[in-house]
Order: sequence, then structure tokens, then C-alpha cells
Amino acid sequence: MAQAHKYGDNIDTDVIIPARYLASQDAKELASHCMEDIDKDFHAKIKQGDVIVGGLNFGCGSSREHAPVAIKASGISCVIAKSFARIFYRNAINIGLAILECPEASEKISDKDIIEIDFNTGLIVNKTKNETYQAEPFPEFIKNMIDKGGLMASLKGN
Repeated sequence: MAQAHKYGDNIDTDVIIPARYLASQDAKELASHCMEDIDKDFHAKIKQGDVIVGGLNFGCGSSREHAPVAIKASGISCVIAKSFARIFYRNAINIGLAILECPEASEKISDKDIIEIDFNTGLIVNKTKNETYQAEPFPEFIKNMIDKGGLMASLKGN
């Protein structure tokens, strides 16, 4: 089970990881600044396995891979949104961050709701509200990439 941390529409990569930290390639350093311009307490309140819930066009803006790296390194296990910017979607899969498009979940999940996700079926269960939402499950090859930690790790056969 995971706690949801809810944000709105058009959360861009500059909000996810501010440009002033882009000189670092250290995932832990990036994680310590994740979402700080929109939620100064983000890093302190995240527990391993928690979930971000966004609205439309999550991850818009630049094509920097730092954004999904910062989210994953902060302990977030999945991002659920109505829609994702395509380059963010691809970067997330490439680094092994699970993301699910599910408009119903995006609308109905509230901040701090407790949820469970079955990545095999795409079923999202909101334990707080006793509701379920159906996302499209990942194709097997993408699920394999995420399970192995991203594209490069899956190509290495790890």
C-alpha cells in the first residue's frame, strides 16, 4: 500500500526538478530537491513506495531525464496521471519509473489516500475511498523494462 501525493495539471520538468540543480547527476541529490518549488515538504514526507497523482500533461517542458530520475530516487513507485508529456513518458520507462495513465484515478484520488496498484492488470485500488480504477496495463516488454530498472538494465540482462 502506498500514500498518494496529489498535484494538478501541467506539472513540468522545471517543477519536478528545478533547473538550478541540473549540474548534478547524483540521483540522491536530485531526489532531495524533487518537487521543492511546488511542495517544499515533498522530500520529508515521501515514504518508499508512495505514489504521485497528477492531472493533464504531467512532465511537460524540457526533455531532461533528471525529472523521472529525481522522482524515482525520492522513493516514488509510480506516477498516475490523466496524461503524460510523451518525452517524460519515454524517459520514465527508460529509467524504470512506473507510470499509469488513468483519468478516473487522477480525478478521484485525493491527497493522502492509500492506494494499491496491480501492474499486471492495471487495477488501482483506493483503500481510503473503497474505489477501483482501471488503467491500461503495460505490455509485457515495458513491464520487463520497469521490473529490471529501465531500458539499459534490461538490455544488459540484469
